[in-house]
Amino acid sequence: MDRLAAFVTLSSGTKRFLIALFAGALAAFALPPFGIFVVGFVSFSILVWLLDGAAGNPDRNFLVRLLPAFLIGWAFGLGYFVTGLWWIGNALLVEAESFAWALPLAILGLPAYLALFYGLAAALARLFWTDGFARLLGLGAAFGLAEWLRGFLFSGFPWNSIGQAVMPFPAMMQSIAIVGSDTMNVIAVVVFAAPGLIAAGRGARPALALACVLLAMHVGFGLYQLQQPATYPENARVVRLVQPVIDQAAKIDDNERSRIFAEHLALTKAPAKGGGKRPDYIVWPETSIPFILTQNPDALVQIADTLEDGQVLIAGAVRMESDSAGQEPRYYNSIYVIDSQGQIISAADKVHLVPFGEYLPFEDLLERTGWSAVAAMPGGFSAAQSRQNLTLPDGLRLLPLICYEIIFPNEISSESQADAIVNLTNDGWFGYSPGPWQHFFQARLRAVETGLPVIRNSNSGISAVIDGRGRILSGLDFQAVGYIDETLPSKIAVKLNEQIRSLNFGLLEFTIFVIVLITRMSFIFKRN
Repeated sequence: MDRLAAFVTLSSGTKRFLIALFAGALAAFALPPFGIFVVGFVSFSILVWLLDGAAGNPDRNFLVRLLPAFLIGWAFGLGYFVTGLWWIGNALLVEAESFAWALPLAILGLPAYLALFYGLAAALARLFWTDGFARLLGLGAAFGLAEWLRGFLFSGFPWNSIGQAVMPFPAMMQSIAIVGSDTMNVIAVVVFAAPGLIAAGRGARPALALACVLLAMHVGFGLYQLQQPATYPENARVVRLVQPVIDQAAKIDDNERSRIFAEHLALTKAPAKGGGKRPDYIVWPETSIPFILTQNPDALVQIADTLEDGQVLIAGAVRMESDSAGQEPRYYNSIYVIDSQGQIISAADKVHLVPFGEYLPFEDLLERTGWSAVAAMPGGFSAAQSRQNLTLPDGLRLLPLICYEIIFPNEISSESQADAIVNLTNDGWFGYSPGPWQHFFQARLRAVETGLPVIRNSNSGISAVIDGRGRILSGLDFQAVGYIDETLPSKIAVKLNEQIRSLNFGLLEFTIFVIVLITRMSFIFKRN
């Protein structure tokens, strides 16, 4: 290992860039659908060795001295995000004649932007760098800060945060309910980078000891939590998830709308399998109703004819809101709750829209240059001002999260008082790629963080009912046409809410940076 560390540390130029690129790409295999979390130990050890050799010219100014570390972090991030997010380009091929030109921006441009956060993390870590154990803590805190910023700057995109690499299955997910996503990013980097100190100077023993303790607590707590089975209320409801697997090209074809609607209705009225209890709630995916309901009252009649008395349909649809002043109508990506009489009894609109997908940032400027949103209505979708629970006739409260809203931990307020999360999405945009598995994985993490069961329905899969421990109670795999009926479990009380976890993360970051600053100053004084 010493020879490998020396080779990496002393590398330069293109070779150094390619090593960082490779290390980042390797780290992406810790994510779904692979879940090979041990690759993180290799990737972050290499990153430590690269940063050990990233000393800038002491005769240059402060920022220039940090440039080598920034470029290493950026290259690492570029490899990580290209390997983990290349599939986003598939969405542009649905209407290739209009959007294929933007493929390089999706496959390389977005990762290049996201990699800037990892470049900043590496530069910040290098600022406090020493030859001992403290540099491990500094690297973890720097990545924690970078991932926190990535979660909200410019609308935020915390997809594939590095902490997810250390949570490949339920036994390794449970800690997130205590520490939260932000702190898990710090822990993951500290654990993954620890072996790099074996061949890279002092501090290996305390680093490995800390990593082993953290990993043992992480897995041990998870195994303990999973000993507790899912529980159910006395008046447990049965939920049917309808997964029609409608091709995305068909969904945007006006001539296919009647057929698509009929397929949803047929799966809705199918008998319960094995003579089981009839479902109380039927759930359709995002934008599954292929009409503007206010313009197609017959669709509500057909729904009423399909539902049995007392059943409720929860379905994704586009909602149009007209302005009496004669202005252009506004469109919302919405969830409707429709009873067996064909009445809309509740609704919720999407709050956090997808940039360039559902709306166009800097619309006036970009439209003049030929840009348009990939999946938006004319003029783009509008966002709801706030998130409201869906309250069903029996009093059950559902927190609505549409599509990628489920990836944002801070979208779920502890004041929501919800009994479950309903997450409707359409991952058919991304084809057979890692995207649907990554998206589904993040829904499981939100279940564990909140203790809320998740009712997740995706047009093309993966659809499932997930309990508050992140366990899949029943599900439909990707591209499997059909339906499942599953009893909705009770929610689990979490010990710390998102606000407290965020506060603890801030205190942890502050404490670590104070420690590494003191250590760095001591290191400089000793060297001089």
